Amino acid sequence: MPSPNCLAPDKLFRLLGRPDTPALIDVRSKEDAGADPRLVPGARRLAAEDVAAWGPALAGRPAVVICAEGHARSQGVAAWLRSAGGRAETLEGGHAAWRAAGLPLVPVARIPPRGPDGATLWVTRARPKIDRIACPWLIRRFVDPAARFLYVAPAEVTAVAERFGATPFDIDAAIFWTHRGERCSFDVMVEEFGLGIEPLLRLATIVRGADTARPDLAPEAPGLLAASLGLSRMYADDLELLEAGMLLYDAFYRWCRDAVAETHNWPSNQVTA
Repeated sequence: MPSPNCLAPDKLFRLLGRPDTPALIDVRSKEDAGADPRLVPGARRLAAEDVAAWGPALAGRPAVVICAEGHARSQGVAAWLRSAGGRAETLEGGHAAWRAAGLPLVPVARIPPRGPDGATLWVTRARPKIDRIACPWLIRRFVDPAARFLYVAPAEVTAVAERFGATPFDIDAAIFWTHRGERCSFDVMVEEFGLGIEPLLRLATIVRGADTARPDLAPEAPGLLAASLGLSRMYADDLELLEAGMLLYDAFYRWCRDAVAETHNWPSNQVTA
């Protein structure tokens, strides 16, 4: 019988990609994680035995704890978090149930090393427009919610990456995370992070059309381009621009996921007296 404080895989999947997604904590043993070194999108690996050290940082925040099959390991950690005032559930059936449902999993090998603060660090060119907002949105919503982004002069991206241990993206063909042929950096990240779900593939087409001057790819591409250029003129600070862009991509993602068939009619068809 499932624990009363557990969440089914399909219900957790519906929470992914949102600004209010719970903290996802993977507490599988080293052996289990080694057998399948992939993570539920947005999850972070932490040791169950060290919950007293990292648990207080989650106080007051919803969390979902994931172990191999949803048994004692995750239920114990979730109970500890609740005892400390947190709001914690477990993933019903654990990592195994998520995998069996065919839901996306992010390869750990593709996630850059985390810094002392537990966050990945990325660097790209200043004054972002489309790809350099879309990629950070994807990373924060599906890979590392705590990810940090540095926007610097184009000529300094490589040097900053080397000096600060940051991962460069969307600059030139000499790096991994950038355009490949007709595909933009967002396309590459969706593929390499194992995130080829229908809403993200639809969004990737829109981003590609807007970012590579191919508005014919999707009717929404010109709208994304217009909104992106408008935001770039509203914000002089790149990090403020990123925060505003996060909301833009949240909206586009939810449209791609839930509303592509919906139309807006006015006046309504209600019968009037």
